[in-house]
Amino acid sequence: MSGRKTIKRVTMMDVAKLAGCSQATVSFVLNNVTDIKISADLRARVLDAARSLGYGTGSPIRRTAMEELRGGCIGFIVDQLATAPEAVNAIEGARQESWDDDVTILVAQTQGRVEHEKRALDRLLQAGAQGIVYMSIFTRRVALDAIFDNLPVPMVLLNCYTSDERFPAVVPDEITGGRMATSILIDLGHRHIATIVGESFMEAAQDRLSGYRKALAKANLPYDDRLIAEGDWTPTSGYEATQRLLSLTDRPTAIFCQNDKMATGCFNAIRDAGLSIPGDISVVGYDDDEIARHMKPQLTTLDLPHRAMGAWAIRQLETPPHGSKSVHKIACSLVTRNSCASLQRCQYRNNSPQ
Repeated sequence: MSGRKTIKRVTMMDVAKLAGCSQATVSFVLNNVTDIKISADLRARVLDAARSLGYGTGSPIRRTAMEELRGGCIGFIVDQLATAPEAVNAIEGARQESWDDDVTILVAQTQGRVEHEKRALDRLLQAGAQGIVYMSIFTRRVALDAIFDNLPVPMVLLNCYTSDERFPAVVPDEITGGRMATSILIDLGHRHIATIVGESFMEAAQDRLSGYRKALAKANLPYDDRLIAEGDWTPTSGYEATQRLLSLTDRPTAIFCQNDKMATGCFNAIRDAGLSIPGDISVVGYDDDEIARHMKPQLTTLDLPHRAMGAWAIRQLETPPHGSKSVHKIACSLVTRNSCASLQRCQYRNNSPQ
């Protein structure tokens, strides 16, 4: 054996235990937060505990939250991992953001069950997690169990939020995404634009449709219920919805599919009707699923910002905000490929002699 002595790293939790207070109080004192009322006695007790343990130097003792996380671990509590790539992308974004600081990310899948969440949280904290990221696959408001009250470590919500804004939360800006997807078609000269929506009870579907309507209104184009086709995010529903749209007397010249899986069904329905993409109908998807790059033609789509959301969550754990924590929205980015063409080009192609 080398005889090298292992030195235990002193954490805020150690200071909190010695001072007889919460880790949040320790954080407020050591970072000299002045807008939180902390008694002089408690403040002195925290500083004395920190000095006696050798946590930081100076008065008040200050360490950045990244120094607190460095070499430690962060716990992800996710309802689903295998059904969609969003969770993996968010975790990858978190990993990239924290990689240089030697932070280990521990992941627990709970299937949204409270008993699983309790077990996961307990084990993550026992493993030394110095921050928790709570993630939902579907963007939604969540009602968290009481186990998440008064945690000894900071927590961030990813792709979900609470009504009381107790925790920092980040979600995609779906309204802007729906507007962008529709606007690209408007900018190409299309005026008769349909959309295939996802399940209407989901916030993502509601917000993407709202963005679609906003883009039409900004371009002074009428909203027509006949151009709204219902789907359920699956290729089959995209196929059937497109068939309904193509049966209209005045069929659309462009279709905004609210996810890429429905766009694959849309592609097949257009081809089965003897029409071409984008020669007869332009198509825009949403999500930038892996399949979008393998469709023919490759699908123009919106990229959900889950990697950026994962990185944002890590930064919030590094520097926890104080007071009310409004929901932070990150914009989707447009990925331009070959499934869209200008209306003039389509009309020229369709009217040219064969």
